Amino acid sequence: MKKNPFLKLTDLLIKVEATVAYGKSIDCQTAIQMAVKMIKLKADKNKKMILVGNGGSASIASHIATDFLKNLKIPAIAFNDGSLLTCLSNDLGYDQVFSVPIARLAVKGDIVFVISSSGKSKNILNAAQQAKKQGCFVISLSGFSARNSLRNLGNINFYVPSTDYGDVEITHLAICHAMVDSLYKK
Repeated sequence: MKKNPFLKLTDLLIKVEATVAYGKSIDCQTAIQMAVKMIKLKADKNKKMILVGNGGSASIASHIATDFLKNLKIPAIAFNDGSLLTCLSNDLGYDQVFSVPIARLAVKGDIVFVISSSGKSKNILNAAQQAKKQGCFVISLSGFSARNSLRNLGNINFYVPSTDYGDVEITHLAICHAMVDSLYKK
């Protein structure tokens, strides 16, 4: 008999691993609090949130960017425009679809969320590296292999120890919502 999917997700949420620069492990709740503090600090300095992801992770990026913009009044954007993606992928290669807009639009101090279930999508890795080059604060969300390349590229990194896309994506959304909800004042 299959395990109750809600219990499976509850177990997974408890197992999320968080690290800061250089792979130092920290408690997930502490990492969320650190991210929230940084978002508030950067928003108070008129910095923006940039979110990128592929597929289901792109949906998370759009959802959370909208929440930042509408509910928190923090400038935020997800690079999911069809014309932008198809133009850049056709002309420069799909591995550049996020790093090029980050190079053109990100400024030092912005926060860039890089979201990838596998943690090995080349365009997401390039985005993280470009964001760091621009002087942005990077928050990564990944899953699948504990040795994925994205896992240590951020200033704060969240890793979901699962190989199930749905579970990883739902957990990533829950982490992002925990940040938004902590900042939201009703």
